Amino acid sequence: MRSCWWSLVLSICLGTNLAYASTAAVASPDRYGAETSQLILHQGGNAVDAAIATAFTLAVTYPEAGNIGGGGFMVIWFEGKPYFLDYRETAPLQASRDMYLDEDRQVIDELSLIGHLASGVPGTVMGLWQAHQRFGTLPWADLLQPAIALANQGFIVPENLQQYGGNALERYQGKTNFADYFAAMTAGHLFKQPELAATLSRIANQGAAEFYMGETASLIVAEMQRGAGFITADDLAQYQAVWREPLIFPWRDYQLVTVAPPSSGGIALSQLLGLKQLRLDDFKAQQHNSAGYVHLLAEIYKRVFADRADYLGDPAFTKVPQQELLAADYLAQRASEINPQAISATKQIRPGLESAQTTHFSIVDHAGNAVSNTYTLNLDFGSGVVVTGAGFLLNNEMDDFSIKPGVPNAFGVVGGAANAIEPGKRMLSSMTPSILVQDNEVRLVIGTPGGSTIFTSVFQVITNLYDFGMPLADAVAAPRFHHQLLPKNQLAMEPYQPLSDEVQQQLSEMGYQLHLQRWSLGDIQAIQLTDRGIEAIADPRGRGKALLIEPVATEEQSQLDGSTM
Repeated sequence: MRSCWWSLVLSICLGTNLAYASTAAVASPDRYGAETSQLILHQGGNAVDAAIATAFTLAVTYPEAGNIGGGGFMVIWFEGKPYFLDYRETAPLQASRDMYLDEDRQVIDELSLIGHLASGVPGTVMGLWQAHQRFGTLPWADLLQPAIALANQGFIVPENLQQYGGNALERYQGKTNFADYFAAMTAGHLFKQPELAATLSRIANQGAAEFYMGETASLIVAEMQRGAGFITADDLAQYQAVWREPLIFPWRDYQLVTVAPPSSGGIALSQLLGLKQLRLDDFKAQQHNSAGYVHLLAEIYKRVFADRADYLGDPAFTKVPQQELLAADYLAQRASEINPQAISATKQIRPGLESAQTTHFSIVDHAGNAVSNTYTLNLDFGSGVVVTGAGFLLNNEMDDFSIKPGVPNAFGVVGGAANAIEPGKRMLSSMTPSILVQDNEVRLVIGTPGGSTIFTSVFQVITNLYDFGMPLADAVAAPRFHHQLLPKNQLAMEPYQPLSDEVQQQLSEMGYQLHLQRWSLGDIQAIQLTDRGIEAIADPRGRGKALLIEPVATEEQSQLDGSTM
């Protein structure tokens, strides 16, 4: 009944359906996002139109990560060509390298995570606007109508969102205004957000300029002033999304189309695929997720994270040696260092050159265009600060900078000078929205949330698909694990599906410290296209929904064959 109500609301908002030639698909972190994509595609929109509408919908129904107060990356395959849109947040102009350190140069607890100083300048609205300006076909205002309807009329709160919200109420109690807006969120009941609906309506009518220079911008600045935050009117007015060259990495007979810096994810995923390919002989004797298999991947992971810590950052502020890190001779050198029998000593793993919460969705339209989009507030519900009068949460992405060289962030990742705080700089990310292409045709659209575990999760699913021949559903549902150099010799497992007891025992005997974390490793949203057809999967770890979207008849054809619209 609820699904019918939502479909009716969207049908009223969006009007008549149009016709297409082949099946489309969406994999979204919740059902509202999936159904929004479906109806936008039926309306005649393309994959980018659907992505924009889905992103705004998730800002309403997936508030722990969907957002207009954060930022992200979009990888697009459109009419046979790849594109990469960077709408990552930036450090405010008043930000400084040591802004989270006390007079003894020690990190001040939670300052980069909770409250007004934790937020970078949001990029989501500008990113979605720029995507629409370049590729959109439906009117901008129409794409926001599903989100506006859900904010005004409410959505049914799922149990796991209620659980996250309850934890956030405790985390932010007495520190931010989070409870003023989200304390009433109750599982199984409608949750309405009238202030957010008004904000989205202004953006629908006036475009991105409203968010960055209009009434919403004024509300953001006023909120910053209430909490001694750094984001100013100048920060907002100067923000721009950036079209960058996507990273294209040849792998077997595919091309991996993925993100370039300021995300580390594309380089890391490319290195993982390349290094594993160079050690195929070691992997041939290993069963999936056996102790030997896990160990070999851990050996690869730690070298990739060592490179990430030293070399990667915002390319506008630091020279990123992307070509060198992906060069065949460099990958061969790194592959030769791997010890298939024992753990390499952590202190000996150095950069090789000389010198969690996010959300993701994947969309393929009826014409074969594709969008892989990952965007975030960083941790669940970001900084916990809601813009008073505007109804949306601000990010805590400033923690993704290297607050102090050698000191880990909230995901346990260390960094150096390349990712130090500077005014206007984009913080390093692990987001890895990616598309696999073969013979100029999309074969896989994939991505996930998960902080530093993002690219290892995407890598494991790709390996499950193409090395072990698993069906897409099995490849996504299989147990995942993670290793990132530090903490020393630690292997993270997930409560969703830990490694077998036997494998755990063998890994412990090798010297690994096994850590069962509280959250699952990622929430993969994937679409695979093969000679057999198209398949879409939402990770069973989350509350996502995947849909195959069949072509619908035109109004004219419907009249001819006697069908009804």
